[in-house]
Amino acid sequence: MKRIKTIICMAVCCSFCMNAQQPTNLRCEHLVNPLGIDAPSPRLSWQLNDARYGARQTAYRLVAGTDSAAVAGGRGDVWDTQRVTSDRILVPYAGRQLSPFTRYFWRVTTWDQDGVESAPAVASFETGMMEMKNWKGAWISDGQHLNGNGVHVKPAPYFRKEFEPVKKVKSARAYIAVAGLYELYINGEKIGNHRLDPMYTRFDRRNLYVAYDVTPQLRSGKNAVGVLLGNGWYNHQSTAVWYFDRAPWRDRPAFCMDLRITYEDGSVETVKTERDWKTSLSPVIFNSIYTAEHYDARLEQPGWDLPGFDASKWKNALLRAAPSQQIVAQQLHPIRNVEKVTPKTFRQVNDSTYIFNLGRNISGVSQLRVNGEAGTEIRLKHTEIMRPDGTLYMDNLSEHYRPTDNSDPFATDIFILSGKGEEAFMPRFNYKGFQYVEVSASRPVALTQDALTGWFMHSDVPPAGRVETSNPLINRIWQATNNSYLSNLFGYPTDCPQREKNGWTGDANIAIETGLYNFDGITVYEKLLADHRDEQQPNGVFPNIIPTSGWGYDWANGLDWTSTIAIIPWEIYLFYGDSRLLEDSYESIRRYIDHVTDLYPSGLTDWGLGDWVPVKSQTPVEFTSSIYYYVDATILANAARLFGRNEDAVRYSALAEKIKTAFNNKYLNRETGIYGQGVQTELSTPLQWGIVPADMRAKVAANLARRVEADNSHLDVGLLGSKAILNALSENGYADLAYTLAAQETYPSWGFWMVHDQATTLYEAWSAIGTARETSLNHIMFGEIGAWLYKALGGIHPDPAQPGFKNILLKPNFVTGLAHASVTFQSPYGTIDSKWKRNKKNVIYRVTVPANATADLFMPVGYKIKKATLTDGKNVSLSETTTGCYRLPSGKYQLEIN
Repeated sequence: MKRIKTIICMAVCCSFCMNAQQPTNLRCEHLVNPLGIDAPSPRLSWQLNDARYGARQTAYRLVAGTDSAAVAGGRGDVWDTQRVTSDRILVPYAGRQLSPFTRYFWRVTTWDQDGVESAPAVASFETGMMEMKNWKGAWISDGQHLNGNGVHVKPAPYFRKEFEPVKKVKSARAYIAVAGLYELYINGEKIGNHRLDPMYTRFDRRNLYVAYDVTPQLRSGKNAVGVLLGNGWYNHQSTAVWYFDRAPWRDRPAFCMDLRITYEDGSVETVKTERDWKTSLSPVIFNSIYTAEHYDARLEQPGWDLPGFDASKWKNALLRAAPSQQIVAQQLHPIRNVEKVTPKTFRQVNDSTYIFNLGRNISGVSQLRVNGEAGTEIRLKHTEIMRPDGTLYMDNLSEHYRPTDNSDPFATDIFILSGKGEEAFMPRFNYKGFQYVEVSASRPVALTQDALTGWFMHSDVPPAGRVETSNPLINRIWQATNNSYLSNLFGYPTDCPQREKNGWTGDANIAIETGLYNFDGITVYEKLLADHRDEQQPNGVFPNIIPTSGWGYDWANGLDWTSTIAIIPWEIYLFYGDSRLLEDSYESIRRYIDHVTDLYPSGLTDWGLGDWVPVKSQTPVEFTSSIYYYVDATILANAARLFGRNEDAVRYSALAEKIKTAFNNKYLNRETGIYGQGVQTELSTPLQWGIVPADMRAKVAANLARRVEADNSHLDVGLLGSKAILNALSENGYADLAYTLAAQETYPSWGFWMVHDQATTLYEAWSAIGTARETSLNHIMFGEIGAWLYKALGGIHPDPAQPGFKNILLKPNFVTGLAHASVTFQSPYGTIDSKWKRNKKNVIYRVTVPANATADLFMPVGYKIKKATLTDGKNVSLSETTTGCYRLPSGKYQLEIN
C-alpha cells in the first residue's frame, strides 16, 4: 500500500512539474540577487515558465524576511502579501522598513489560469548604506592636493591598511565610494571583475559607491587592504575643446571605504578609512580617461597589498571633504572586459615596431606581453584607420585634442619595462576605440602575433534580442549596430569611444529603442536619467552632453537633443512596464517643457541642432525641433494621465494639440500632402512622431515613397531623419521600399560602409574612410536601423495600453528580397519569437507568445492566415477582431499564410 501511495505521489509530482506554472528569472531592481541596494521600496519581478497554450497568472503571493529557511517555507518576518488576485509580475516591496546592511530573502508563488498554485521560487537582495549617516569612514587622499598643484601630480596613489579580525568571521562587506576611479585589493587579490568603477557622475552633486562580498578574501590573523586610485573624469588630465580639465569639481582623487565585518557572535567591526592609512605613489605614472595610461614597471612595489609589507617609507593619508553630500549605491550592470579579441593579422615593420590588426573596431584596451631590457619604453598607439601604405592614421581621432606638450600622446599607452622576464601590461584607468595597434619600442624587442590581445570593454548589459535573416548584409548591419551600441555604453551612453567619450544626448535619444530591443539596459538608463536630474538648471534647461563639467548649456541643447529627459523614461515604461523612472523624471520633464513654452509661446521652436550630418538636403531646425517639442508635450500629458495628475493631463494635451496645429499650419500643404520642401526628413519625421493629421497620413506616406524612389531608393537624411525614415515607410504600407533602402550597398547607405570598407561598426557620417577628416568610425548615431529590424521584419512592438509587452503588437512584414527572417526578443514576460520563411507561394510564420502575455497579430495587406496550429500539431482557431487583428493567447504557433 505504501508503495502504491509513493508511486501515485511521484506521478502527481511529475505531472505537476510537467504542467504547472513555475516562477523563474527572479529580479530585484532589475538585477539578480543584488548586493548593496539603497532603494527603500525595491522592485521585485519574475517571469513564468509555462509553455502551455493560454498560460497566465491569476494571482501571486510574495513573502520576504531575513531567515532563508523560514521564507522558503512561506513565512516572512518583514512582508507577506498573502494571495493577491493579479497578473502583475513587477511589484514594489511594501513591507516593514528595510534595515541597512541586511540580507533579505523573498519568495514568490503564483496561481495559474486554473487556480493551481505553483511551486515557490526564492531569491535575495542585500541592502547597503541606505542613508548617508551610516558611513563610518572618512574621505581620504594622499595629501598632494595641499601643495596647490595636486591636480597636476601625475602618478596614481596607492593606499593600504593592515587589520586583524578579533573573532571568527561570519561575513564581510566592503563599501567603497571614490572621487575618480579605483582598484580594490585584499591580501593581494583584486576584488571583483569590474572596470572603471565607479561610474561617471556630476561629482559635486552625486557620487556612487560599490559594495562587495569579501568574506572569502579574509583570513585569520593579519590582513591587508589596498586601494589604487585613478583620475577618471574627476581629475581630467588631458586638454580638449570640452574643458573637462576645468571642471568645478576637479581635484586629486580621494575615497571613502567601510569594510564591515560581522562576526559569528553577531557583533560588528568596521575597518574604515581614516588618517592611519598609509599612502605612496604607484608605478602608474600617468593616467587619463581621455587619452591613455603610462606605467613604469621599475617602480613596482611587490607585496604592497599584502600583510607584512614594509610601508615605513609611506606617508599617512590626509582627510578630505566629501565631494558631494549625495553618495548612493551604484546599482547597474558594470563595465567589464567582456570579450577577448585576438589579432587577425600581424606585421613586423622593423626590429622595434609591429602593427596588430584586430580585424574589428572595438572599445576597450590592449594587453601586451613582452620581454626586454630594463628601461625599454614601449608605446602602444591605437587607431581606427590604416593607410594604404600600412602606416596608421590618427587625425580623425585627435581632431578635438588640444595638448599642451608632447608628454601625453593621444591614444598611446606607454609601458616602461623592468627587465625582469616576461612582463604584462594592460591599462587600468583608460579605454580607447580602435582596430589597429602599433607597438614601438625604444630598443629592439621580439614580438609574435599572440603577444597582444584586445579586450572589448563596455557596460556588461545582458543580450535581449537576436536578428538573423537570409541576407548576410542585413545580418552584418545588425551586428555592426550592436558593436557600436556597446562600444558607446560605459555607465552612460556616449557618441564615440575614441575621440570624445561624451554623453551626447542626441545619440542616446536616437539609439534608445535599438538599445532596449538588443540589451537589457534599464539599469544604465536609470543612472543616466539621474545624471540628467543632476545637470538640470533651476529653469529646466539641460546641457547637450550629460554628464558635463559645465560645457553644453548654450549650444546644441535644444528639443531635438535633450528630449532624452522625456523620450527615454517613456521608452523604458513601454519596454518594461515599469513607471518608476518616468515618475522620478516627471517634474524634470514638466520644468523643461514649461521653460520651452515660456520661450516659444507660438508652439514652434527653433531651439536645437537639427538634422545633423545630412547627406545633402537640409531641413529647417524649427521643423525638427518643433516635432520634438510636440513629442515631449505628448509624453508629459500621457505621464500625467498615468499618475492621476488630471489638471496636468488636460494642460499638456492642449499644449501638444497647439504645437501640432501650429506646425501643420506652417509646414503642411494639405492639397499636395507635402511638408516643407518635401525632402526625406521633412516627410518621414512627421509620420514617425504622429504629428500628421489622420486623414493625411496615406497621402504624406505616398509622397515619402515617391521621394525615396526619386532619390534612387537611397538615403537623404541626417541624424533625425535616420530615426524616422525606415519606420515611416514600413509602418505606412511601404515595407518593401524600406527594406530596399536598408539593404542598399552603395553610397549613401548602411550597407555601403559594410561593403566598401568592410566596416564592423557604424560611422559618424555617411561617407567612407578618408573622405572626412574628423569622422569617427564607431558611432551609434545612425543606429535606429537596429531597432527597425525588430519592428519591421519581426513586427514586435510594445502596446502602450499594456506596456512591458504584456500585450504584444505583432506587425510583421514579409518583405520582398528576403527568404526568411528570425527575430527573437527577451521581454519582461519571457521570449517572444517572430520567425517567418517563404515556402513556395506561402509564408510559414512561427510565433511564440510568452506565458501571462497576449499578442495582437496584424497581417500585412494582401496576406491571410490559411491555417493555424500550435507547435504540438493541434489546430487552433483564430478569429479576426473588430480592430482587424488576431488575438493570440500565450503559446507557440505555426501559421500558414498566403
